[in-house]
Amino acid sequence: MSAPLIIICGATATGKSSLAIKVALEIGAEIINADSMQLYRGMDIGTAKVSLEERQGVPHHLLDILEVSQTASVAAYQEMARHKISEIWGRGYPAIIVGGTGLYIKSIVDEMNFPDTDPAIRARLESDAESFGAAALFARLKEVDPEAAATIDSANIRRVIRALEVIEATGKPYSANLPEDVSSRYPDAIHIGLEVSREALAPRIQSRVDKMWELGFVSEVKKLLGQGLLEGATAQKAIGYSQIISLLNGEIAEAEARESTVTATRQYVRRQETWFKRDSRITWLTEDQPHLQKVLERINS
Repeated sequence: MSAPLIIICGATATGKSSLAIKVALEIGAEIINADSMQLYRGMDIGTAKVSLEERQGVPHHLLDILEVSQTASVAAYQEMARHKISEIWGRGYPAIIVGGTGLYIKSIVDEMNFPDTDPAIRARLESDAESFGAAALFARLKEVDPEAAATIDSANIRRVIRALEVIEATGKPYSANLPEDVSSRYPDAIHIGLEVSREALAPRIQSRVDKMWELGFVSEVKKLLGQGLLEGATAQKAIGYSQIISLLNGEIAEAEARESTVTATRQYVRRQETWFKRDSRITWLTEDQPHLQKVLERINS
């Protein structure tokens, strides 16, 4: 590498964005977002997107690049992120990838191939979802590929269908794409993971959701509905956004929407932990360690 590539990953609410900015300020780096929902313009409060002020002048890339009516693609993200790394290195600066979407990070650093969509298989699976429901398809995925099922939200029917489609089209488990023994595109990359105990993380998640509501999360979703939130397959399924959509539709009360958002976030944290813990390249930093100092020592070692 002409300049360092640092990955800062981990579960939601562990402090990844804050650490990435501190490291960037120390080493003169630029940051590449690896949170799939922060790709969307206007999804600010519900994704805890860092504000311009919080960025402290550090350039951030791959934020706010999609409309909420568009569907995110891992393959497209992979191409854009690798191009950004080359651009940043071309300017002579280190690059930091930060986020909690494990598949997006893996798509950058590892030699992953994304099987083409098979329209016939996809259509049949979508028909099955209509006929039998999302739970039935998720149960099917758990049976044929329990490893993949452990990292996918059972309510995310789009990802469940995609996993089943890949399994049927390739004859291989979808979990072959999970981080185990891999060929890395950037073998010298520094992988840092932030680890916070469940006991310490629970109040952080509660506080995070409470703050989102105080900042006007419901109003943000109302505005995005006017910008086509329900037209896209991805953005409307984001944690918190789907709960507020149900609230605005009169399907649940506000207290239930808030509690459901907290619960869904905790469940997502468990899936994130399952994903990242498979990757032996990650150096884990616990909450009682001086994160910035440890990262700088790792970069300079």
